[in-house]
Amino acid sequence: MGWASPSGLFAFGFYPQGSGFSVGIWLVGTDENTVVWTANRDDPPASANAKLYFREDGKLLLNTEEGSEIPIIDGSGPAVAASMLDSGSFVLYDQNLSAIWNSFSYPTDTILGGQNLDSNNKMVSSESRSNHSSGWFFLAMQEDGNLVSYPVNSSGESDDSYWSSGTGSAFGMTYYPTQLSLNTEGALYLSNGMSSSIIHTFRNSSNPSKNKTTIYRATFDPDGIFRLYSHRFENNGSSNVSIVWSSSSDQCDVKGFCGFNSYCSNPGTKAECHCLPGFAFNNPSEKIRGCSRIFNGDDCSKMNNQLISYNITTLENTGWGDYPYYKKSMKMEECSKFCLDDCNCGAALYSNGNCYKFKLPIRYGRINQNETATALLKGHLQRVKSANRPPPAPMNTEVKIDGKKTLILVLSLSLGSIAFLCLVIAISSFWVYRQHVRSYRQVSEEVNLGSTEEFTLQSFSYDELEKATDGFREELGRGCYGAVYKGTLERDNKVVAVKRLEKVVEQGEKEFQAEMTAFGQTHHRNLVRLLGFCIEGSRKLLVYEFMRNGSLADLLFNAEKRPIWKVRVRIALELARRILYLHEECESQIVHCDIKPQNILMDDAWTAKISDFGFSKLLMPNQEGIVTGIRGTAGYSAPEWHKNTLVSVKADIYSFGVVLLEIVCCRRSIEVKVSTADEIILSSWVYGCLVARELAKLVGDEQVEFKSLERMVKVGLWCVQDDPALRPSMKNVILMLEGTVDIPFPPSPTL
Repeated sequence: MGWASPSGLFAFGFYPQGSGFSVGIWLVGTDENTVVWTANRDDPPASANAKLYFREDGKLLLNTEEGSEIPIIDGSGPAVAASMLDSGSFVLYDQNLSAIWNSFSYPTDTILGGQNLDSNNKMVSSESRSNHSSGWFFLAMQEDGNLVSYPVNSSGESDDSYWSSGTGSAFGMTYYPTQLSLNTEGALYLSNGMSSSIIHTFRNSSNPSKNKTTIYRATFDPDGIFRLYSHRFENNGSSNVSIVWSSSSDQCDVKGFCGFNSYCSNPGTKAECHCLPGFAFNNPSEKIRGCSRIFNGDDCSKMNNQLISYNITTLENTGWGDYPYYKKSMKMEECSKFCLDDCNCGAALYSNGNCYKFKLPIRYGRINQNETATALLKGHLQRVKSANRPPPAPMNTEVKIDGKKTLILVLSLSLGSIAFLCLVIAISSFWVYRQHVRSYRQVSEEVNLGSTEEFTLQSFSYDELEKATDGFREELGRGCYGAVYKGTLERDNKVVAVKRLEKVVEQGEKEFQAEMTAFGQTHHRNLVRLLGFCIEGSRKLLVYEFMRNGSLADLLFNAEKRPIWKVRVRIALELARRILYLHEECESQIVHCDIKPQNILMDDAWTAKISDFGFSKLLMPNQEGIVTGIRGTAGYSAPEWHKNTLVSVKADIYSFGVVLLEIVCCRRSIEVKVSTADEIILSSWVYGCLVARELAKLVGDEQVEFKSLERMVKVGLWCVQDDPALRPSMKNVILMLEGTVDIPFPPSPTL
């Protein structure tokens, strides 16, 4: 039951959805009701014990079973009365009985007779006929006068559109429409709101019948097609529904109808979705949810450890709508090999003598007899361990030596090679030792001479720090290059954190010098402050300010300390802004190189501060990359660290993306104790949930704001792309997290 309009044809209130109830407006029908508007459509359904009520201050609120009060309507003033009209609009009135809010101004997926969709507004399809949360497509009344359909999460550019009215300035019109309108007689048209001039008509009015009441609604349906319906109510109480106009008759015209890594075919009257070869449906009962690979494409990057065998499967008359990342003229056989040899290539299209390579996911796939392209899909055959690899093919030139001669020759060559190798190692070790001794002396001399202008830090003796830490008794944490201990300085009774560097003979000195230089030139209230240092021979220590509330890891991975959603969102933004400072606002650009929850500390006000520049690297102005050895922490370090290639600030972006996904889910990036194998690798699991529109799985029963959840997930997935060029800058990361800019749908983090 709901709050009915005078005619009884419309009602406002709770309607069943999923395992609970949503608040909305529906058109009453003989067989079933038709929902035409939903409040807070992306919130979880309310329980059966939830209530709607007007508070004394005039706010219409939903009171949940848990005691939360959720506004049903935002932005209106205090209301003293409300009405459910026969037009299908729910209206709020102030004390002067002037309308201050109405549902017609905020359409979800439907407009009714007398309702408009104004310029710069849009309707978003529902998830399904029974689930009225936001779906996969949107219909935009653009500022240029064109009414256009797009997939959700697309760029909103013309290449992503799949239907338009063909009106507006882009089509040479000097006088173009500004709103979509539906009148009570069923006329659906585009008009100029200022002059009320009809510019384009989709369907004309019908003559009303005296023996029946007809209600018209224009709905942007879950399949992405815009349809005009008529609901005819006979005097005897019966009713029927019919489609009187639609934007398309073929569901395969809708880009993204079948989801990612799939293709649409229309052999009869209804479209069918199929997975590309090598893929399986994410949800076999809902094939429009798209598909995922049935093997781990990341194996391609591990060819040096094992032999991975792939094959190519072809599909004729197939195309899709994404842009290729590479195009070259060649034969089809060459195109197949070209894709097989490229780990980034998930599929290729061969058309008119050209080879087009694409990364996953594949979007907008379709079988079309008018399509001349052939799709080449990479599939996985088998994996052969290195020990079982077949022997290499013999060389064309053969040298045959019999019996003892062979043994003597082999032994001679082997012993000679070993002796030469030992000589090279001895010389190299002596040279490295000399270099270290020389640099130790140089650093010690600088400290003894008081050359601390670059650092402006205090110098401590080893004995002083050993005493301050009570013999390094209370360990706060341990990193790749040393442990951190709690201490109290005798000179001013200040509580500090002392990091004792280990492995200093090899990489510790590099770490020490990098950390000293970076902090000497870096001053920010949200970076953990380095107070001083100690250099005594091979002993090197750093003294930091002490953070009483521990690290972000202590909060995220401890169920009892876990921050609420709003706090986690704030921490993510704080962290992004701190990294932006290092990348773009310091005198010298700094790559932190080891961003992880353990290196993000919380001060007394629970503000996130970045610590541990142990791996930090300075970039001079206009320097795009640095060549360095492997750094960072496993699970957080970017792939380029392991490829001996140029490393830039994009390495920090990758690490931030891993941390961001951990902030969302409050779990580590790699977890073995999980419910299913899909959940072991966090980024892969998150991407699967995003594709399947099951983001609620990531936060369990926690109440979160869905839009911010989706934003953080998308940003995190963009940041952990294998290709550094695909990762956004930290400035763009902040804009996306703030909701200032739209976020395109990210590719799969790994092939």
